Amino acid sequence: MSNTDKAHNSDLKKTLALEPPPGKSRYLKHLLIWGLLLLVILFVVFKWGMGQHSSEIEYKTMKAERGDFTVIVTATGNLEPTNQVEVGTEVSGTIESVAVDYNDVVKAGEVLTRLDTTKLEAQANQSLAAVQSARANLLQTQATLLEADTELQRLVHVRQLSGGKLPSEQDFQAAEASFKRGQANVAMSQANIAEAEAKLRVDQTNLEKAIIVSPINGVVLERSVEPGQTVAASLQAPVLFTLAEDLTKMELHVDVDEADVGQVKEGQQASFTVDAYPDRTFPAHITQVRYGSQSTEGVVTYLTVLNVDNSDLSLRPGMTATADIVVKQVNDALLVPNAALRYAPPQQEEKVASSAGGSLLSKLFPRPSHTRPKKNDESGDRRKQRVYTLRDNQSVAIPVTTGATSGIMTEIVSGEITAGMELIIESVSKGK
Repeated sequence: MSNTDKAHNSDLKKTLALEPPPGKSRYLKHLLIWGLLLLVILFVVFKWGMGQHSSEIEYKTMKAERGDFTVIVTATGNLEPTNQVEVGTEVSGTIESVAVDYNDVVKAGEVLTRLDTTKLEAQANQSLAAVQSARANLLQTQATLLEADTELQRLVHVRQLSGGKLPSEQDFQAAEASFKRGQANVAMSQANIAEAEAKLRVDQTNLEKAIIVSPINGVVLERSVEPGQTVAASLQAPVLFTLAEDLTKMELHVDVDEADVGQVKEGQQASFTVDAYPDRTFPAHITQVRYGSQSTEGVVTYLTVLNVDNSDLSLRPGMTATADIVVKQVNDALLVPNAALRYAPPQQEEKVASSAGGSLLSKLFPRPSHTRPKKNDESGDRRKQRVYTLRDNQSVAIPVTTGATSGIMTEIVSGEITAGMELIIESVSKGK
């Protein structure tokens, strides 16, 4: 085809408008893309709106029931003997012999260990010699006093015979002074004897204490000494043995939290377990709840003492025990699960004014829904709460007054609740 024919055909197509003008094809393509995008957005918004309107709430419920339950306070502590004695020594020396070992049963007055008494015996003998010397000195001063008294009496007699002319006043005063010095020397000698005898008693006591005996009937728990060891009693007596008086009766010392101590009282029954016997439960009862507090890492607790029968000697001092103290027994009470007391229905979302569900912008960018649980304790009384039941598939609040709780179930003291009533414990929004 010639160039003239091609030019003629091109002019003919432009005249008949068979080809779009330049730029119009690009505009149609953009318009098509935006149209498809708008359709997709409208479809998503429509599905989202349908999902919102078609959603429903699914409730999980549990029944209120009548029954018995026990309120328990749990605490941990350690087993200890009822009377534990640490036996030490008041004198220093070298251990000569040890007569007992671990777990030995001892009687009061039985020898536990002996110290080398060589030095102590020497000190006692020295004190005895000092007593004898003081007594001899007393005899000497008494003789001197007697001599001075005789001389004074002679001068008095001479003065009476001479009519006061003899002896001279100076001689008479010297005789009186000599007599009084004799009296003072006798008194000093008597004091020296008392001091020497006291020193002798101390040395004899130390000698006796070199033989260390048991102060109680019991069992040897610890032995901290060996023959040949040197012990020094200076500011504090070293502990040689630890004795437990009677292991058939023990005490369990537990730490009760400050939140629970108001419910714990003397005479309450308890049971406890130890790791050594995981399948066994031991009975006990409270004998003392101490007023003094203990604080450990900011936790305040109160020491509580429980009496334990250990007739079979299965329990040992120092074992860690977990005790369950029965603080209250509730019989034939109306009980509801604690989950029902914790439940609060969510607030309904605010509806938009438009019946169509709001503007397109609100559909494209919906606000998050906020739920706020209603307060059960509006009156300030912690025992006044609410539970919810279903009526016509709607949650209805029922005011109640609660009593004791076991941590799982709670006693209802008053309220329009009957045994078998379904109570809401959880609600879940579920779309169709």
